[in-house]
Amino acid sequence: MREIVLPQFPWDQLAPYGAKARSHIDGIIDLSIGTPVDSTPEVIQQALRDHADAPGYPTVVGIPELRAAIIKSFCATHHIKDLKDENVLATIGSKELVGVLPTLLGIERGDTIVIPELAYPTYAVAAKFAQANVVAADDLGALGSAPISLVWINSPSNPTGKVLSKAQLRTILEQARSRGAIVASDECYLDLYYDDDRPASILDPEVCGGSFDNLLALHSLSKRSNFAGYRGGFAAGDQRLISQLVEVRKHLGFLIPTPVQHAMIAAYTDTGHVAEQRDRYARRRAVLRPALETAGFKIDESAAGLYLWVTRGTECWDTVDFLANRGILAAPGSFYGLAGSQHVRIAMTATDEAIANAAARLSR
Repeated sequence: MREIVLPQFPWDQLAPYGAKARSHIDGIIDLSIGTPVDSTPEVIQQALRDHADAPGYPTVVGIPELRAAIIKSFCATHHIKDLKDENVLATIGSKELVGVLPTLLGIERGDTIVIPELAYPTYAVAAKFAQANVVAADDLGALGSAPISLVWINSPSNPTGKVLSKAQLRTILEQARSRGAIVASDECYLDLYYDDDRPASILDPEVCGGSFDNLLALHSLSKRSNFAGYRGGFAAGDQRLISQLVEVRKHLGFLIPTPVQHAMIAAYTDTGHVAEQRDRYARRRAVLRPALETAGFKIDESAAGLYLWVTRGTECWDTVDFLANRGILAAPGSFYGLAGSQHVRIAMTATDEAIANAAARLSR
């Protein structure tokens, strides 16, 4: 039996700082995680209630109405063309697919997976679970001619909020395709942008050249629709890869509950709530940014997504402690890679009142 050695769960290391923040006279303001705090839109809640009577097993791939809603929404919003049912798989959120994707794709010991230099920790955990090698690199060209099985992209980025341009995405695709590597693009923050320049999907024809070969785009409703407690998302792209994922998931029983599938249809059909949620985060961002800058922080990247990527020019854990003394809990940049050793990630997933209180504490 093979032993799977996984790293310590990062947030366990934050416990002492959480305790310090909770001891603040006015209590803790937790900005360390990206858990939505705003209500799930009523149109989604109602769809769940309306389909609560669901005695039979659901399908793995997603009911036809759900896949149709996904395709219509994705194509209209992100300028995707020629996406068909066979190019789409409904998923139980996106983290479960991120976590098992290398294994489901048949990646194994000795294969190499490339992740961003600053990256969501689950990419590396998924590689370790498959016993593959992990390389952190933003430039595939710097890796020489070494064979690569899978390349992860994340734009807008968690943790930095960096957005890759279409030209940058094309370069990554060209480098990956020249090696025969699969490209998995984690696009769960794609709808959270704060200027007129909408981030691009890897499946945009101006990026992929109209070919989905060896490409997978992973999406989630958690952030855009406050759907984290329901668990829903999708993968789209190469028909061959989607078919492989579906076949394995059939055997493993990866099923989205039928009421949740209908809630997903409502989420992908209604566009108003997405704009409302984006506006909420924009308001919170507008409050936090100047308060952090007044307190001596420098904000890097942070063009889109849920987070502000900030530094005081000191070791990240010192900054976590600095904030904890003010009752604010943030995530150290080292959770996301060596390049984050002097940054912290501050989430905007707190109520308007809590964000205003955090800004006031920083200003004091």
